[in-house]
Amino acid sequence: MAAPTHHHSNPALSLVESSSPNVSVSVHPLVLLSVLDHHTRRQEPNGRVIGTLLGKREGNNVTITNCFAVPHAERGDEVAIGKDFNRQMLSLHLLASKHETVVGWYGTALPDDATSGEAQQAGNTTNDAKYLTITDTSSLIHEFYSGECEDPIHLVVDTSMESNGVPVRAYHSLPLTVKGMALANVFHEVRCSVVASDPERIVVHNMIQNASVDKAEQISIRESNQNGLDLTVSVEKLLGMLEKASSFVDGVIANKGKSGDMDEDEVHEVGRKLADTLSGVPSIREEDFESMFNENMQDMLMVSYLSNLTKTQLTIAEKLNASLSV
Repeated sequence: MAAPTHHHSNPALSLVESSSPNVSVSVHPLVLLSVLDHHTRRQEPNGRVIGTLLGKREGNNVTITNCFAVPHAERGDEVAIGKDFNRQMLSLHLLASKHETVVGWYGTALPDDATSGEAQQAGNTTNDAKYLTITDTSSLIHEFYSGECEDPIHLVVDTSMESNGVPVRAYHSLPLTVKGMALANVFHEVRCSVVASDPERIVVHNMIQNASVDKAEQISIRESNQNGLDLTVSVEKLLGMLEKASSFVDGVIANKGKSGDMDEDEVHEVGRKLADTLSGVPSIREEDFESMFNENMQDMLMVSYLSNLTKTQLTIAEKLNASLSV
């Protein structure tokens, strides 16, 4: 993590209605899921998490399609941001998605019960007046991202899960200057909506459906896809039968043709069947057998993969046709 950013800079003023009504922010579901996952894995239970927003900007319309977490620490009026980590992650993301650029940063709503009353009057809390959306340190983080992109968007996600959904707000900041001197940053709330493409809508719908599936059905689904485990069980069962047959033969030899309660004719019958079985096994070298087995194993896995892929494509096509026909 980079050294602490020692900015005793301008505080963030109370929120006001946007002076740019044409600014619009669209957020894709992947961004919300990533923020929630980051919040779940946070180290400080009462702290907020931040990260970089990726997407594209077309005039006053900003589309946020992806994001990644950035380590940071807040101590009083100082903020330490992992600048090197942010730069490395950004370069890796741009290798995979060259059309995406930095459009801003996200932060989770910060719990602050002690100041919830004052924050409610200032207008910078969520609806339940228990979580701050903007704090004084927000201006420090925003200054950092102002160097990463022009007019960065600040996305605030309420991860308290106290309402029926995940409230999302978007802001952009303007400096409040007097005689050319910046006194504070004013965060203006802009229009924000969650949008999803057809594939994303299908995935989210299936996630909701799977969440409602009972445990027994989930176990059944997992067991049906464990082809490798089924093969392992079959091989172990075969080894067990071979060991049992070997023990039987050793016992007959040790007892001079007798085996427990079986008479001599029954022992001979079992011996003939074992001989017929062994004669049907081709004589092959160990390395050749291992090579053939691995090739057949790969073929079986490929057939299983292609069948599952075909099933998935058919399901997606069915969902797309249903959504387009609505």
